[in-house]
Amino acid sequence: MKPYSILLIFAVYTAVLFAIAWITSRKSDNETYFIGNRQSPWYVVAYGMIGASLSGVTFISIPGDVSTSYFSYMMIVIGYLLGYAVIAQVLLPLYYNLNLTSIYSYLETRFGFFSYKTGAFFFILSRSIGASFRVYLVVNVLQLFVFDAWNIPFVVTVILFMGLIILYSFRGGIKTIVWTDTLQTTFMILAVAVTILLISRDMNLSLGSLISAAAESDYSKMIITDWTHRHHFIKQFLSGAFIAIVMTGLDQDMMQKNLSCRNLRDAKKNIYLMSWSLIPVNLLFLFLGLVLYLYAAANNITIPGSSDDLFPTIALQHLGPLAGIVFFIGLVAAAYSSADGSLTSLTTSFSVDFLGLKKNKLVSEERKIQIRKRVHFVMAVLLISLVMIFRAISDQSVIQKLFTIAGYTYGPLLGLYSFGLFTKFSVKDKWVPLIAVLSPIICWVLSTNSEQWLLGYKFGFELLILNGLITFLGLLLLRNKTSN
Repeated sequence: MKPYSILLIFAVYTAVLFAIAWITSRKSDNETYFIGNRQSPWYVVAYGMIGASLSGVTFISIPGDVSTSYFSYMMIVIGYLLGYAVIAQVLLPLYYNLNLTSIYSYLETRFGFFSYKTGAFFFILSRSIGASFRVYLVVNVLQLFVFDAWNIPFVVTVILFMGLIILYSFRGGIKTIVWTDTLQTTFMILAVAVTILLISRDMNLSLGSLISAAAESDYSKMIITDWTHRHHFIKQFLSGAFIAIVMTGLDQDMMQKNLSCRNLRDAKKNIYLMSWSLIPVNLLFLFLGLVLYLYAAANNITIPGSSDDLFPTIALQHLGPLAGIVFFIGLVAAAYSSADGSLTSLTTSFSVDFLGLKKNKLVSEERKIQIRKRVHFVMAVLLISLVMIFRAISDQSVIQKLFTIAGYTYGPLLGLYSFGLFTKFSVKDKWVPLIAVLSPIICWVLSTNSEQWLLGYKFGFELLILNGLITFLGLLLLRNKTSN
């Protein structure tokens, strides 16, 4: 692909996003930005959330990861169904009954000031690191395969990318994101489907023959029964349930879209439709990964040192211009999807949870809008800075550890909400931050030494459950003698 062709594709896709932003942000105010005036159609939210759930990590990493984890990831996706049912039946009614804008406001009502700030802080910490990692992963591929050809510095690419997101999301906020997510979902799925069809044609196999070859491959193994394996099927299923609860139900980014629905009933329909849709969509991504490995073997293509490079290498260097075009569009869609919602939710959380923008009756609406726009810009600068730090580290194993650490911060949220929902105890609020910090540290120590201490046992995603349990037990020790 010629550089000007790639630039044209990028420009056209971005122009469509700006057109959507212009339409959705007319007569916008803070309520539009924060919760879309609660007017989002539930089916649009559900479809867009598929792309938001996938993100750049799924688009790049899941296909390449098939060589080591096979199809065991599907057990996590099946576990999502249980987790999303909990969100629909427990968390959404709570959020709607309290009429929340930031979901962490519940912690103030339930426990007090320090618990509230702790929950919001852990979200901002985790979402900042996680979103920056996803942006880095995708923009790094864009830089490697596209912008390096023009000798454009990486920092310029990142600033350009984040600058565009600032421009199309700073007015409409969540109302704009709900609609742009539908575009991103469409092109991410389309890129995967077209790539599979192109590989099928190039290998002179019908789609049915390709599916049969995939089914016979060792890569298609879905259920791992070795209990010490980090991908054991029961661990994967339970982890999937809790991942859904914390990374959707306790995540401002994802729940802000749900809270933009017209009412609780619509929000529930959105959750159920989205959760069931994730099964065929994730299966499609895993099938693509398997097909990529079959294609590489059939054509003697050297597997890249990093599995994340497998999809871009084959799409951009071996399948022809059409594959390159659809991959690039899917990659751009994944990149935007990874960043725009995160930027909006970070702005919302900081504005509502730390600046008290919703509660302050002494500040005019115009002034609140000005403050929110400044926070939006500052959060974008924060994400750019973190992406550049990842670039400076240039060590994939270190970056993956940072991403894992970001995941640890969801454990205290799980413990806080579980304790709040399933007990009637109040707690010594000022000590809650200490428990929230100690819990991830204990989990990290256990995970690092588990093979030596636990007869070869390797922790997987179930570490999240343990993290939440430790926080829960810590809060139990902090309980007041009298219940609420």
